Amino acid sequence: MIDNSVICALATSQVASAISLIRISGEDSFKVVNKIIKFKNKDKKFNKIDGFTIHRADIYDNKILIDDALISVFKKPYSYTGENMIEISCHGSTYIQQKFLELLTKNGARLANAGEFTLRAFINGKIDLSQAEAIADLISSTNTASHDIAINHLRGGFKNELSVLREKLLNLASLIELELDFSEEDVEFADRKNLLQIINELITKVSYLKNSFELGNAIKNGILITIAGNTNVGKSTLLNAILNEEKAIVSNIHGTTRDVIEDIIVYNGINFRFADTAGIRASKDKIEKIGISRSLAQIKRAKVILLMVDTLTPQKQIEKIYKSVFSKLTSSQSIILLLNKSDLCKLNEKISLENFCKKLIKPTDSFITISAKKKINIGIILKEIYKKVVKTHILSDNVIITNTRHFEALSKAEETLNQIKIGMKNNIQSDLLVQDLKEALYYIGNITGEITNNEILNNIFKNFCIGK
Repeated sequence: MIDNSVICALATSQVASAISLIRISGEDSFKVVNKIIKFKNKDKKFNKIDGFTIHRADIYDNKILIDDALISVFKKPYSYTGENMIEISCHGSTYIQQKFLELLTKNGARLANAGEFTLRAFINGKIDLSQAEAIADLISSTNTASHDIAINHLRGGFKNELSVLREKLLNLASLIELELDFSEEDVEFADRKNLLQIINELITKVSYLKNSFELGNAIKNGILITIAGNTNVGKSTLLNAILNEEKAIVSNIHGTTRDVIEDIIVYNGINFRFADTAGIRASKDKIEKIGISRSLAQIKRAKVILLMVDTLTPQKQIEKIYKSVFSKLTSSQSIILLLNKSDLCKLNEKISLENFCKKLIKPTDSFITISAKKKINIGIILKEIYKKVVKTHILSDNVIITNTRHFEALSKAEETLNQIKIGMKNNIQSDLLVQDLKEALYYIGNITGEITNNEILNNIFKNFCIGK
């Protein structure tokens, strides 16, 4: 996957700026850079200076001075890539940036491929593959939660969880293989009840990690919140109140919203994607019917449905709407039933409706009385959404996965472990049991890169930034 060549790249944006950073890595990095620089202190030599030090130097193209720069020196194996490495901090002229790269390539380096610095760090054992992917996630993080998850993975949180799983699986496989070596003597080194208990523990752990993907993926891409309900109950007014801008057209004409209108807000460091949908009702209008179909699709995809009714809606109709939406949801989804236009309702009528709604909703759902027009209790809606889908997970130290590749590998590992469990209950032969254990090890190892192939590596690193 890598050669011994010296690579170089611009690590900062290719635009005019105060400062630019150029990275160089490879066994002969110091030789290449030495051809174009002169240290301010003429007695300094790369073979005599320490790593993790910064030195001032002039950059030359033959005898022509190009820039006055700072040279950061990192010596193997204590660098990001595990190789000899240099970072040049120079003035941010686009001419200087290109001139530096030209000089480096002219004197023995080549331009780095996307993600090649991190690939070398992986190949040289500085990080595992899950940590390499965490670097890409950290660079692309757009909110506090996605940043925190990426940092946790980069610091080895996920790696440590997987290391424990691998160690237990290796121990199990070793014990069973040892039994095979003494098969003629009918010796049992591993108590089957204890093995089954360990397998159950592994299934529980793998299942938790796999299931965390739903939340992790939502945090990474924005958690979808769908505003649904009949026409003219205030859905568009609510979206505008949440976004604090006139995003959706508001009208007292039924069926005004005919398509999904979506926007993002950041609340407590989390991206929430709020979608205003067409009112759900029987309609003969072809365009409105398409909008209603899209509304139903949004409900299926949403983590939370803000189901809106208003104080003018009869109780039987509220019950019908709620049960209809609830019947379409999975166990991971929930409803916040919103009783809108509370400012237009008499106190005794409002209390009666509130009591009815509280009795109607399931224990997993919530109910809030609001006025979207007057922005009453909008903050309570946001707090309730956050509590439902994020708080209990983010405030814990549990690992949350956000990567589809990890999810697929964990799903296959879980499936294999369940096969092992069934096999053990049916007294499967030890040699077949070992093969299943090795298969589970393969899937776990695929995540960390202990078992991988060039196709997987190419697919991962092609999406990295140049210079990282």
